[in-house]
Formats: sequence, C-alpha cells, structure tokens
Amino acid sequence: MTRLLVLQPDPSDPIGPLGDWLTAAGAETDLRRLPEDPLPGTLDGYQGLICLGGGMNAEDDTKHPWLADVRALLATAARTRLPTLAICLGAQLLAVATGGRVEPGESGPEVGAALVAKKDAAWTDPLFADLPLMQDVMHFHEDVITHLPRGAVLLASAPKYPNQAFRLDRCAYGIQFHIETTTQVVQAWADEAPQMAATRPASAFDTETLDRNHTDIAETWQPFATRFVRLAEGALESAPPASLPLT
Repeated sequence: MTRLLVLQPDPSDPIGPLGDWLTAAGAETDLRRLPEDPLPGTLDGYQGLICLGGGMNAEDDTKHPWLADVRALLATAARTRLPTLAICLGAQLLAVATGGRVEPGESGPEVGAALVAKKDAAWTDPLFADLPLMQDVMHFHEDVITHLPRGAVLLASAPKYPNQAFRLDRCAYGIQFHIETTTQVVQAWADEAPQMAATRPASAFDTETLDRNHTDIAETWQPFATRFVRLAEGALESAPPASLPLT
C-alpha cells in the first residue's frame, strides 16, 4: 500500500474528493489536521506528501507558529525527492520553503472557476503531460507566488497571475489552485469572505454552476491524482533532473 502523508492546515479546506481519488488509486492516506494533530518527526515510511490549502498567509508564523514546521517538512520532501503535491496555500508554503516569494496579489484576489494553460515543460512532465491544454480549476486566494524558487519549472499559467503550477527538481509539485473542493466548500468560502466573492458575479456560486464546475474538475484531475499515486509507488518515472539545482 502506498502511504501518503496529508497535511490539512485549515478546517475549511478538507481533502474532499481528492482523498477518494487517491484511495481509489490504491493509496493509504495519513491525514493530519493541523495544528491539533502532530506532525511526524520524519518522512520515513511515507511514499508521498500532500499539503492542502488554508486561509492564512504562508509566513504568518506569529498567529500560526506551526507553519514553520510545515515549511521545513516540505523543504525536506523536496530535497529528498519525496513525491509531493502542494495545493494553494500548500504551494505557497512549498515556494517559500525552497527560496521563492509569496506576496499579496497586486491585481486583487483570484476567485472562482477558471482555466489555466499548460506551459511547454508540462508536455513532457509525468503528471501534467496527459492534461488538456486548458485545465478547469477552482481559485480562492489573495496571496500569490510572485517569484518561483531557483530551478523551479513552470508548468501552468494564467493571464492574471502566471505562476499557477510548478515543479521543483524531479517530483515536488505546487499548484496555486484547488482541485479538492466541493460545491459546499466553495459556497462556505464565499460566505466567509464576501469581499473576495464579490469580485465574481453572484451566479458563480450557484449550486448548479458549481456542481457543473466540479464535474469538469473531476474529469481532468482524478486521472492526475491517479498518476500522483503511481509516481509515489514508483510505477511512474519522475521528471528528468532540473537544469538548475535547488538552493
């Protein structure tokens, strides 16, 4: 059984359907709800790491001192080439942990269903190669990754904020968007952050609209989750070495 460590930094962003996809692909998930659940002292015994999203800033250590330990764990995973998937806040934590920069988005929040586009490097990436050119995703964030870590490979982009998905070295991935949400989760976010939600038409959060969005997301990203499990179990070869080493 492929064992994956899953970090949930915020109760508002559960693993959702992503957990079902991972389990269906043959993985066993060890879910740690932070900060109540302790982080493991080592990544030994895990074949992969997943870090979910949250409402805090990636460097908000004053309010959330345990974030430093999450960043350290993500940096260790990247350095030791443990297959890693970091989502939204998780991607920001991964970026900061390995030398990148996260700042408030100058063009305002990125909210709701959207499309991101593959970059050239994605066509030869083991996880991204089989994705369509344009991928359905869900956004809900104000901070953005303004500088990728040295040696990171950009895999997906969008007009408003370019750093939508990246790979560090051979198998640590960060995605600035969500693939794990449900209609109810997004509607709860919209209720909790009305100013962010107001940047989109109210119809963007209708149940029928969000159900349709999530059907499209599942069609694209469930096979991606399956490939991540295959990467973690060693059945899928990781990407070739990056042209520049991690700092």
